[in-house]
Amino acid sequence: MTEKRDAYVDKFKAELDRLNAKISEMEAKARSATADAKIKYENELTQLRQKRDEAKKKLDEVRDSSGDAWQDLKGGFERSWESFSTAVGKAVERFK
Repeated sequence: MTEKRDAYVDKFKAELDRLNAKISEMEAKARSATADAKIKYENELTQLRQKRDEAKKKLDEVRDSSGDAWQDLKGGFERSWESFSTAVGKAVERFK
């Protein structure tokens, strides 16, 4: 069971890295935006960072769980992940 958990965690760590790169791109755009846009972008980025941190915390809980307990934690992580990844996707569209 540990192998399944590790593969699951590794998959989402890679996805987390990919979405972090998108957030970094948006941060770069925000730095070069006008003052009004910069405030709007920064508010959105703050929300994304909070969702990212929550998803990462839940992924860490899955990673650190013992035995079959990770299966019980998986649902909470997946809800958090869905919220985060959807928010990143919407933000990417708005930052274009």
